[in-house]
Order: sequence, then C-alpha cells, then structure tokens
Amino acid sequence: MDTTDGLSAPSPPSRLPAALAMSCHPGPVVAVTVLVTALTVGSGPAGPRWILVPAAVLAGQLSVGWCNDAYDAPRDVAASRLGKPVARGAVSARGVWGAAVTALGLCVVLSATCGTAAGTAHLLGVLGAWAYNLRLKATVLSWLPYVTGFGSLPFLVALSLPGHPWPAWWAVVAAVLLGLAAHLGDVLPDIEEDLRAGVRGLPQRLGPARTRLLLPLPLVAATAVLLLGPAVPGGWAAVLLGPVALLAAAVCARAAKGFDGQETGRRRKAALAGTVAVAAVDVALLVARGADLTR
Repeated sequence: MDTTDGLSAPSPPSRLPAALAMSCHPGPVVAVTVLVTALTVGSGPAGPRWILVPAAVLAGQLSVGWCNDAYDAPRDVAASRLGKPVARGAVSARGVWGAAVTALGLCVVLSATCGTAAGTAHLLGVLGAWAYNLRLKATVLSWLPYVTGFGSLPFLVALSLPGHPWPAWWAVVAAVLLGLAAHLGDVLPDIEEDLRAGVRGLPQRLGPARTRLLLPLPLVAATAVLLLGPAVPGGWAAVLLGPVALLAAAVCARAAKGFDGQETGRRRKAALAGTVAVAAVDVALLVARGADLTR
C-alpha cells in the first residue's frame, strides 16, 4: 500500500459512519461517558444536567479520539495498521480531522450549557487531552493530560449542580489516581512499538516491566481513598467492594513479585487481570459514592 492511500482515499458513503465510529476509540469513549452519566444521575435530582453533562463528555471524548487517529494517521499508514480505519483506507485523515473539530465545537457549546465553572473545568480537561495527542504523549509529561482530564470530571459533575458546589477532595484525588492508572494501562500494550516509532512518554521510558509493576499502585491508592476519604460511611459499597479490591490488589502484588523484565506470560496475565479487577472496583465505588460527591 502506498503510504498516502490511507490519508486520501475516499470511503463509500455507506461505510463512512462505521469507519468514523471505529476511529473515535469507542471503548474509552463509551467507558468515560457511562461513568460520568452514572455519577451525574447519582449526584443530584433529575433535570437537564442529566442529559447535558453526559452529552458534553461524549462530544469531548469523541473529539479526543478522532484527533488521536487523525494525528497518528501517517504513522498508522506507514506501519500498515489495518486495525485503524485510516490505515486501511476506510476513511481519510481529512475526514477524521473534520469530525474531531466538529465534535470539539459541539463540546464547547454543550459544556457552556452546564454552567461557566463546570464547562471551563471540562474544557480544560479536553484541551489537555488534545495536547497529549499533539505533543505531550511523546514527552515525560505524558501522564499530565490523563491526570487533569480525569480530575476535571468530578468538577464538571459537582459544579453543574444547583448552587455550583465544589467536589469533595476524595473524589478529585480518586479521579486523578484513576487517570494515572488509565494512562499506564492504555500505553502498556504498545510500549515496544512506540519506542521503535520514537515515542518516549513516561511509560515508554520506564519500560513494560516497570510500568506493569507501577500500574496497580494508583488503583490500590484510589481504593483506599474511596473507602476511607468520604465523611459519610460507605454502607454496602465498603462492605462488599472493599474486600474484593484488597483481594485483587493481593493478586497484583503476588503476580508482580520478582519481575525482572523476563516475566512469564502466566504471571503477566495474572497481574493484568488483578489490575482490571481493582479498576472495576474503584469505578463501582466512585459511582456508589455519587450522592456524597460534594461532601
């Protein structure tokens, strides 16, 4: 394939929506939008914000995903990454850029409808994610946009409430820790390929073994914050989910013990499985604490 084909080849109109949908990184888009929707519904009474806040987040996440694929298009085409719609010619890079800019404009409008303070907090997180795509992911500050992006979400949800209260400290700290873990987990599978392409963010500089060792730590810390930080007792959430998180953390620690860069496939899978379990528990705890988001 010529390296320019995937950047300019038109896609049949009937296939364009599907190609754009796959270019937006649908997994993270859906996961973050669902999380924010659950937090929004759980944090306050029914109203327009139940629709406006998730809609703003959805538009922002779409813009970030499309920006990522559009910017990486030349590298994806050169590497013949047929899993990427641009690389296989299903959509042009120009079309993906257009979708990204359109979604960003929609995100600005929708964020503004959530209130000045809430909208500003959200847009700072989205612009940080764009900065990651365009520059920071190849630097030692690659973690910063993830931390600020996830950390902005409790501000968006809380400040959109009547009276515009600030989010509780524990919610922000937990979101920041989840953002750091999301960065490490997102980059981990591609570290070696990124290094060959000259991308040297923080996880790439640490290497796969050390990144895998580090990954459970912010998740375990987030669990502790979510269990111990809120002034209101956790009820069933703490009773049921706390032991699950501790067990998953123990799996992570046991699987990671003795990593020296030559870890076995079984040990690697056990560590990643434990990490996913802790992440799931943290998200469940955060959602369960939604009603206490401003306390």
